[in-house]
Amino acid sequence: MSDPLDRPGPPAFEAAAAQAAPRLGGALLREVADRIAGGWPDQAILGSSRDAGAVAPLLEARRSGAVPQAEAAAYLRGLAAGYVRGSGAVSVETVWSGPASHAVPIRATAQALLEVVEEAHSELVLMTYSARRNDAIRGALASAAGRGVRIDVVVETLEGAGSALGGDEPGAAFAGLDGVDLWHWPTALREEKGAKSHAKLAVADRRVLLVSSANLTQSGVARNIEAGLLVRGGDAPRRVAEHIAELRARKVLAPLATGGAA
Repeated sequence: MSDPLDRPGPPAFEAAAAQAAPRLGGALLREVADRIAGGWPDQAILGSSRDAGAVAPLLEARRSGAVPQAEAAAYLRGLAAGYVRGSGAVSVETVWSGPASHAVPIRATAQALLEVVEEAHSELVLMTYSARRNDAIRGALASAAGRGVRIDVVVETLEGAGSALGGDEPGAAFAGLDGVDLWHWPTALREEKGAKSHAKLAVADRRVLLVSSANLTQSGVARNIEAGLLVRGGDAPRRVAEHIAELRARKVLAPLATGGAA
């Protein structure tokens, strides 16, 4: 008996799957496969998808071709495995804040940050040194919280920054946002005098990572010249999220009251 993964699906379903693969990538293809295998209704799969536009034609092709759930799921899992092997499962893009270059197209930091937040389905982690209220970021975080994403934001405090930061506490940028948990590195736990919580990053679902020199301020994400990398896939996003989770578990990072008072 031949392996079912060696047989192509019905032509319409096979074509829809091939078209969806570059947009969904291996992880999301497997997610769709698991939900089809689990008997999820199409509307439920679409409602939980991070890219319904890519998933909808795939589900329509399965329905119109009467492809059995088990066969469709097996085909998508095989396609996901092949796509991961063929693509290397990792992409890295440079992102910039500040003036654009007409000769070299660039990804804007603000755009990349919002994409990371919007792509989060279950978990989002942000770290920043300085932060100022930004309506676009707040709106994206509120939407993420509304769809059930766990959101952890690690910020520096005025006490931790010493004289290097002024004005409102960085944590105040997130005040009033339900579903956002704030964390900080207590100064009492810093072995070296003057040590700062200086990381700037965002991680969505342990699969997308933005590391940048930009703080979560208007200057950082738009006006200053700042540089960073947007990484999709591979070990880096997962390991960064795991490290931050371990710092929380070991109480190196402590909860911070909304508004930033340590």
